[in-house]
Amino acid sequence: MSDLGVRLTLMAGPTVPVPVPSAIIEALRRVEVTHSDEGRSGFQLDFQVGRSGPADLLDYGLARGLELLPYCRVILTVSFGAVQRVLMDGIITNIETQPVNEPGQSRLVVTGEDVSCMMDRETRQEEHPAQSDILIALKIIARYAQYGMLPEVIPPLSLDVPLPTERVPVQFATDLAHLKEMAERYAYVFYIIPGPKPRTNTAYWGPPVRVGVPQHALTIGMGPDSNVDSLNVRADSLAPALVSGKVQDPATNRAVPVRTFASLRVPLAASPLLLQAGAHVRRTPLPPGAGSVVRALARAQALTDATQDSVTAEGELDATRYGDLLQARALVGVRGAGYSHDGWWYVKKVTHVIENGSYRQRFSLAREGTGSTTPVVIP
Repeated sequence: MSDLGVRLTLMAGPTVPVPVPSAIIEALRRVEVTHSDEGRSGFQLDFQVGRSGPADLLDYGLARGLELLPYCRVILTVSFGAVQRVLMDGIITNIETQPVNEPGQSRLVVTGEDVSCMMDRETRQEEHPAQSDILIALKIIARYAQYGMLPEVIPPLSLDVPLPTERVPVQFATDLAHLKEMAERYAYVFYIIPGPKPRTNTAYWGPPVRVGVPQHALTIGMGPDSNVDSLNVRADSLAPALVSGKVQDPATNRAVPVRTFASLRVPLAASPLLLQAGAHVRRTPLPPGAGSVVRALARAQALTDATQDSVTAEGELDATRYGDLLQARALVGVRGAGYSHDGWWYVKKVTHVIENGSYRQRFSLAREGTGSTTPVVIP
């Protein structure tokens, strides 16, 4: 923990979020934020409210303001010393009031989701002629520039560019649902990452992150150097699967075999459960309607890659000892858990719980097997 401590900043507003009045900060009792690579991220703000004077005769003061209304934008930042991190950039979707008889003990609970919820408000019926999934994703993301959307779109290994004489991609879904539908074809994910600066967001459409600079290491069982309070690791040897089948090539009108042999994701573990299973590995058929050979190969590989994260870990840490945000959808190193479970992991989910004098982070990790691929994990 920095000598300057951990500071939480709350900004809100109907159009451009601005720092909220001190009365709102003083009433804030608890903050919970969850980031996950599956589904939208969300937040919940728990306020303690009451009526302290004639101005509050008709309603609670916080309920009369313009900062905490439905569809207002909320930005939460956390500062560790002089380093500021964007914790959440979202939209208020639900407001719950809990009046009680004791003066000053009523509660106002504000719940919301990240700005991707605004991409899920309108079902569109739209054609995208002669456009690959990459161009469609970029076009859809550009519609939401008002939320400071920065696109990060990663091309898949197998990309089918449709010819208008053969097929025309059609969207009959919300923008969010269509982006996720396209991502699933390649075992990709789509989500919104708040930041890197306040009032900006990164729209990521691509594979789960398996490369890049890892975050500060999670340390357990190393005395005063430990920053993790608990860690529970589980391995599901029945999860990995290979895909095989046939698809009819429209050009030659012949059945072409389609089969996968391994995951193409960057390995995080030295001994994947897929290899440990050997001849006992689960095999699944290629789903019907896979389309062209290129699309069928991409679909088969996507199904194989999606089953590989068969080793999972769950734990909890104290953020003041960790000294930073543990970011979901990124890499982190684990040390002190033994060779089988040390090394690099993918962070699937993190729940941040902030109260007065306390900041806890609950996390879920995943990778494809056991054993470390690195001799040293840097703290």
